[in-house]
Amino acid sequence: MPTIIIDRKEFEKKLGLKLSEDKLKEKIALFGTDLDKMDKDEIHVEVFPNRPDMLSIDGFIRSFRQFLELDSGLKKYNVKKSNYKLIVDKSVKKVRPYTACAVVKNLNFTDSKIKEIIQLQEKLHVSWGRNRKKVAIGIYPLEKINFPITYLAKKKEQIKFQPLESKKEMSAKDMLKNHSKCKEFAHLLKDLNEYPLFVDSKNKILSMPPLINSQDIGCVEIGTTDIFIECSGFDFDICSKTLNLVLTTLSDMGGQIYEMEITDNKKIISPNFKPQEMKLDLNYVNKITGLNLKESEVKKLLEFMGHDVKKDKVLIPPYRTDILHQIDLVEDIIKKYGTDNFESKIPNIATIGQESKFELFKRKVAKILIGLQLIETKTFDIVNSKSQNENSLNNYDIILLKNNLTEEFDALRYWLSPCLLEVYQKNQDKEYPQNIFGIEKVYHKNNKIIETNIEEFEKLAISICDTQISFTQIKQIFDYLILQLNIKNAKIEKSNHKSFLNGRCGKIIINNEEIGIIGEIEPKVLINFKLEMPVAICEINLNKVYNLFKE
Repeated sequence: MPTIIIDRKEFEKKLGLKLSEDKLKEKIALFGTDLDKMDKDEIHVEVFPNRPDMLSIDGFIRSFRQFLELDSGLKKYNVKKSNYKLIVDKSVKKVRPYTACAVVKNLNFTDSKIKEIIQLQEKLHVSWGRNRKKVAIGIYPLEKINFPITYLAKKKEQIKFQPLESKKEMSAKDMLKNHSKCKEFAHLLKDLNEYPLFVDSKNKILSMPPLINSQDIGCVEIGTTDIFIECSGFDFDICSKTLNLVLTTLSDMGGQIYEMEITDNKKIISPNFKPQEMKLDLNYVNKITGLNLKESEVKKLLEFMGHDVKKDKVLIPPYRTDILHQIDLVEDIIKKYGTDNFESKIPNIATIGQESKFELFKRKVAKILIGLQLIETKTFDIVNSKSQNENSLNNYDIILLKNNLTEEFDALRYWLSPCLLEVYQKNQDKEYPQNIFGIEKVYHKNNKIIETNIEEFEKLAISICDTQISFTQIKQIFDYLILQLNIKNAKIEKSNHKSFLNGRCGKIIINNEEIGIIGEIEPKVLINFKLEMPVAICEINLNKVYNLFKE
């Protein structure tokens, strides 16, 4: 989880309250965050990625003050009118089509404040912005900019300017190849013939998003008081929400926000601080919490979490990008009510506890494989889609996450074999042979399941890795397993699979039903996973095996 480092003296000053160390630890924990470390100078707090509004010192203090009942209700942010304008050129529409922007004045950028904003910017890039793919943030000293600004795209061969941390002008090609920061994110502009640019009225380049600002106009320094800020990406709503996250923090620092007029087919005023409205059903709240709260009690609890309540509608502050459903408001209610105030009750139901027969079956399978000196692994249900498909040379219809928190984990696991290959990737410095297995859930699309459209079931994957391995070795392990499970009518038929070596792959069939795949991994797959040793894998549907042969 992202960690923010807070100066303790500044924290206590802005909080307006000095808590004992034990009390501070208690309150931070109840707030839904985790205190990583604390001493007389600094407080290190881990913030859940779903709360990007707390990735800055001021953002954390703002929400913590409300939780401590030092502030209440929807915080108002004053946005002044201005004549600042930005034009979105049609040339950028196929490249990186949207931007939201604003001007902030009367700041006092000290070294520590610059570091705080950079920390917020980078943490938002990594989590909320999916490593700048979804949205990127640019901040510039206002005094160096001649308005109006134009957001456009130019052919990469025509782009040349001095980027940040460079002593000379560079072409776009050189930046992507040789500039340390640009190289890291060069893949975001891969295969594009034109790159996006922010340019002022005198044709001076502010930046080439999402990669780098210019040294001339894009460098904020100690003493800077007025800034222009933009967020660019592929969804205007996300750009606007990201802008709000940064602006509210800058306002809490003492800055004054000024609106901008964006011309993009139609005129848009940015930022938009209008609170989101959401209906909240009291019966739903009480059903989820198990409490018997009154409307007045819910109102009070929500106000101390930074919201306003008008009749049956909750007004949500513009920086709370995590509120998507009633359940998110219920979570806020529970936090403020206090998890320590819930009473534990034993349900008035007579039951006889018994372990699941399928769990016993899984345990038996594991014991057999452990007896063969295989090591059991556990991997995440949420995985990287590239690993499941592209790196494995497949094109499965996998389930992608709509609001994944990081680019690395963006899908539900479709099959286990890539997960075992990743285990090998992380353990290449260990001794060989490395013989492992995993018994874990996978997730497939199924429209017949009404509520989720997702079917989940258990799979078993067995893998061997050594300087020399063969199809025969992995088959011997499979044969021994089915023998110990007293499974009859199992056979292997020659088959083809993109992840497996041609001629060294077979489908596993029991009672004329295909239940899995077995074979040696294709060398191209090994290269994609950066593996130097050969690998053989057997992967079977454990639910099918159990249903056919349960004891």
